[in-house]
Amino acid sequence: MTRHVRYSVIIPVYNEEEVITETYWRIKSVMEITGESYELIFVNDGSRDQTVNLIRSVGASDPSIHIIDLSRNFGHQIAITAGMDYASGDAVIVIDADLQDPPELILDMIAKWKEGYDVVYAQRLERKGESFFKRKTASLFYRILKHMTDIDIPIDTGDFRLLDRKVCNELKRLPENNRYVRGLVSWVGFKQTAIQYVREGRFAGETKYPLKKMIKLSMDGITSFSTKPLKVAGIMGMIISIVGFVYLVFVLFERLFTDAALPGWSSLIAFQLFFGGCMLMFMGIIGEYLGRIYDEVKHRPLYIVNEVYSKEEPMRR
Repeated sequence: MTRHVRYSVIIPVYNEEEVITETYWRIKSVMEITGESYELIFVNDGSRDQTVNLIRSVGASDPSIHIIDLSRNFGHQIAITAGMDYASGDAVIVIDADLQDPPELILDMIAKWKEGYDVVYAQRLERKGESFFKRKTASLFYRILKHMTDIDIPIDTGDFRLLDRKVCNELKRLPENNRYVRGLVSWVGFKQTAIQYVREGRFAGETKYPLKKMIKLSMDGITSFSTKPLKVAGIMGMIISIVGFVYLVFVLFERLFTDAALPGWSSLIAFQLFFGGCMLMFMGIIGEYLGRIYDEVKHRPLYIVNEVYSKEEPMRR
C-alpha cells in the first residue's frame, strides 16, 4: 500500500559533493519538526562528481530519500520540472542544495500554506556572498522582466517556494522546453504570498549560475512571457527608416538645389553601420523567438531519466 505523503521536497543537484551531506541533514531536521510525512527528492542533473554516491550513503537507511538520476545535464529549470513530475506530496517545496536559501524557512512556508495560500515564495531582502556585478545585474533583470511582461512576476525571488498540489498539477500540464519556472508559477495564478529573508552566501562549492547561464535564464524569462522585444524592434525599425528617408531627402536636396559641396562619405558610412547594426540586432531578437518555436515543434521530451532510486517503493510520475 502506498503511503500518503504530506510534503515533497525537491532538491536539484549538480556537482554539490562539498555541501550535499550538510544539505541533507539540515533539510531532514526541518522536516522532522513538522511531525508529518515527507519525501526528499534529489534530482541529479548530470553531476560528474560524487554527489549521487554521497546522497545514497547518507540516506542508506532513510526511506524518505528518492533520487532521480537524469541521463545528462538538462539544466536547473528542467531538473525542478522532473522533481515536480515525480513528487506526490500535498505540498511541494523547491529548494537548491547550496544552502543559500535557509531550509528553516520551510516551516514558515508551511504555516502560510495552512492559512490557505496556494503558493508561498521566498523574496530576498539582501544577497550575501555575491559580487556587486551579480547583485546589480540580477536586480536589473527582475525589474526589466516585471515591466516587460503582462503577468506579475515578483521581483527578487528565485525558485525557493512551496506549491500546493493543485498548482503543481497545473504546472505539469505546461510542456514548454525553454522553461522559466518562477514565471510559470505566476502565470498559473492561485493565491500567492511572499516570505522575506536574507539570502546567505554558499555553504561550500561554487555557483552553478555563471554569467552565461544567467543570460540564458534571462532570455528564457523574457521570451516566454513577453513579445514586447518584437514590438520594440518593429517601432525602432520604423523610426530608423523614417530617419534614413529624411536624411536621403536632405542629401538629394543639397545636391540638386544648392552649390554646397557634398561632405565626405564618412557620415554616410556611419549611418550605414548604425542601420546595419540595428537590423542585425532586430534579426537576433526575431531569431530568439524563432529558435524557441523550433524547440517546441520538435516535441522532444524535457528530460531523460537514467535511474530512479527509492529505498521504500518505486516512484511514479
